[in-house]
Amino acid sequence: MTPLQPARGTHDLIGEEFRRHAHVIDTARRIATLYGFEEWITPVFEDTRVFARSLGDTSDVVTKEMYTFADRGGEQVTLRPEATAGICRALVSNGLTQTLPQKVFCTGPMFRYERPQKGRYRQFHQIDAELIGSAEPLADAEVIAMGWHILRDLGFTAAEVMLELNTLGDAASREAYRAALVAHFARHREALSEDSRTRLDRNPLRILDSKDARDAPLIATAPAIHDHLTAAAREFYATVKHHLDVFGVPLRENPRIVRGLDYYSHTAFEFVTTRLGAQGTVMAGGRYDGLVEEMGGPPTPAVGWAAGVERLAMLLEGAPPKPRPVAVLPVAEAGTRDAVELLQQLRTGGVPAEMAYRGNLKRRMERANRIGARFAVFVVPELINDGLVQIKDLDSGAQQDIGRADLIERMMHEYRR
Repeated sequence: MTPLQPARGTHDLIGEEFRRHAHVIDTARRIATLYGFEEWITPVFEDTRVFARSLGDTSDVVTKEMYTFADRGGEQVTLRPEATAGICRALVSNGLTQTLPQKVFCTGPMFRYERPQKGRYRQFHQIDAELIGSAEPLADAEVIAMGWHILRDLGFTAAEVMLELNTLGDAASREAYRAALVAHFARHREALSEDSRTRLDRNPLRILDSKDARDAPLIATAPAIHDHLTAAAREFYATVKHHLDVFGVPLRENPRIVRGLDYYSHTAFEFVTTRLGAQGTVMAGGRYDGLVEEMGGPPTPAVGWAAGVERLAMLLEGAPPKPRPVAVLPVAEAGTRDAVELLQQLRTGGVPAEMAYRGNLKRRMERANRIGARFAVFVVPELINDGLVQIKDLDSGAQQDIGRADLIERMMHEYRR
């Protein structure tokens, strides 16, 4: 029988890979708290309409990549391909549009049926931040600054990761830009890829996202949105850039960053790195003032971003080290009860501690070395009656007798550092 393996496009998170993964999430969660974001958990699957509305029926995600199926009750449900739509649905479903703004942090697995490649899986994980209910440029800048703060705390520098920024303008700007794009691409309709010809009629901005080589020359000569911005849109964009400067976020402008759906407006951005080849985006987002309304809520401004955990974890310089526990070793069977009591006292005090379930002292010591223990505590029957144990520093080799209460206090101090 062929040994069972993970399904194609999925992977196990074990050992060092898990520690990398957890470090990304823990860092993001810690920084999000500093910025006043509250963590939400939304369902892994939703009514298919949640994503069909939010991602657009011409997007590759909806047409090619969503895991959609009918459940046993005949309802059409979809494993979430991204987090933002579910958060906006939750905002409306739970009546939270009356208590704005809401700052939301979210993390968890997402699902897309695409070709697996380095750093990309069919089940993958994201960290996600959404600031819902604020229309001010400062909100855009703060959300971006939080993303940069997370990347910086993960060890990335401005030389390794760069913010690329663009504006999509307001509704009037986009209408004028849409007309200019249609005029440009319509002159070259026959040269476009089949997908782009379809998008020309339904969503011309999405042509700018095309990766088809046939479209590249036409995209390169397409008009830029900056030539079609209203005065109000120019001022909004300038204010965002000013705030980013105050936040200390380095950036470069990239007029080719677009979002194809009508509910996107103003700020669009990506953090990119050269360390992942052509697919170098590690965090991306923008302003989406019409999405909450798409979910049945009132018109509500919002801005946010998402980042792939696997891609960030892969770029870390090294995995966080495994915790080095205290190994508790009963020297004789008679000391087992006292050893178990001591083991639990250490854990109650916040000290990682382990004890082998069986074996002589030599075998227990071998296990202590195998798990990378920092200290060994020997429970010796002759000493325990006097309230003492032996502690050995496994790095220096220093060893001493110490009172049980003093041991607990010392270990709590050691592991707080």
